[in-house]
Amino acid sequence: MNKSIILAAGASLFAGCAQAAPPPPPAGKAAAVFAGGCFWCTESDFDKVPGVISTTSGYIGGKSANPTYEQVSAGGSGHIEAVRVVYDPAKVSYASLAAKFIRTIDPTDGGGQFCDRGSQYQSAFFVANPAERRVAETVKANGASRLAKPVATLILPATPFYAAETYHQDYYKKNPVKYRFYRLSCGRDARLKRVWGAKA
Repeated sequence: MNKSIILAAGASLFAGCAQAAPPPPPAGKAAAVFAGGCFWCTESDFDKVPGVISTTSGYIGGKSANPTYEQVSAGGSGHIEAVRVVYDPAKVSYASLAAKFIRTIDPTDGGGQFCDRGSQYQSAFFVANPAERRVAETVKANGASRLAKPVATLILPATPFYAAETYHQDYYKKNPVKYRFYRLSCGRDARLKRVWGAKA
């Protein structure tokens, strides 16, 4: 069961476009963008990581500015659901975040993630510089070695990131019952255990 069904069945759909790009991270802090399928889930996973200051659900990779959730989820806009992670490099490195990220997805799936299908849900590292690209390439190679399968997760240049509509932010906190139902129905955690084993 995908997010559109959850929203249509149990909550009103709010009109409006994605918000403006988030401000730069505070001095001494850094930001990174990861796409792991459903941004509700990716946001929830990163919020649990020590050293992460904040997470923002949003859209990246498309050509049009300020896309709506309806446009992105329908496919064809070129955007991918993603999460911008602001973190403290003194407490957690980009390499640690990237290694954590790949364990929260099925990197062998190039057609989306879990029950959410289509290019708008594909997994990806959005890298901002050569150092991040090198880390992403290493994490992908390690994942392929660990799983003994090709890794389909993309490594793409970071492009403008648009924060998703307010009702998507911290969805797992604001709507815990609906979120848990979605995550269970989507089979995310069950699939992660099959892919990565008990340490997923």
